[in-house]
Amino acid sequence: MPVKKDETGKHWVEMHFTVPGTPEQVWQALATGPGYTAWFSQASIEERVGGALQFQFGPEVISSGEVTRWEPPRFFSYVERDWSEGAPPLATEITITSRSGGQCVVRMVHSLFSSNDDWDDQMEGFERGWVGFIEVLRLYLGHYSGNKAASFQVMHSVQTDQLGAWSKLMDRLGLGRAHVGERWEISHPEKLSGVVERIQQDRKMRSVTLRLDSPAPGVAIIGAYDTDQGINTSVCTFYYGDGAEAQVAASQPKWLQWIQEA
Repeated sequence: MPVKKDETGKHWVEMHFTVPGTPEQVWQALATGPGYTAWFSQASIEERVGGALQFQFGPEVISSGEVTRWEPPRFFSYVERDWSEGAPPLATEITITSRSGGQCVVRMVHSLFSSNDDWDDQMEGFERGWVGFIEVLRLYLGHYSGNKAASFQVMHSVQTDQLGAWSKLMDRLGLGRAHVGERWEISHPEKLSGVVERIQQDRKMRSVTLRLDSPAPGVAIIGAYDTDQGINTSVCTFYYGDGAEAQVAASQPKWLQWIQEA
């Protein structure tokens, strides 16, 4: 997705995608703290224009912002002023449009104003980063909408190439020959079973998305991806239901140990 530019210095990237659900259900997922927590990251949002907004990607990785438009269930926008060190403020606009068949089309635009192209690579990276999480959003809305949610992510840097890191992860999980739609289960680092929903492979990222039924209802993204410092492997898991927080507390230490052994 190339960055678009105009003569005013505006740089922006734009995405359109379809998700199941009513506008009210999609709004809950895209414009509230509990909603974002169910498919993206831990978040808090004051539900009003001028309200504070915060995404927490880890113990010390937090992006804060402010709500700039609040018109449920159609239009939501916010600005993040500290999204990247030294970068100009990043504005995000979300538009939700109802479609037939119990679906909605979402338009998401990220934009900033700059006199140079210093941030274009990071903006182009939004598409790669969002694609996997949008699949989690679809699964959340299609199977778990409105449920309580909790999540964890564990990462590990490895001294190998991306394909090598990916192949080792898949071999350890028994997914080396997996196909979308197949059922799958493992017993280590904990009993895990579900259905392969998506497999992504490109020069920047390789990942598999799993819809889980054990040890609890949920979704997991497991993969390897390029960073400026090398190759990272990652397990990002979302659990749903009243026992979600307890399941995260039980699962996270096991997966952290497992991924560090890779």
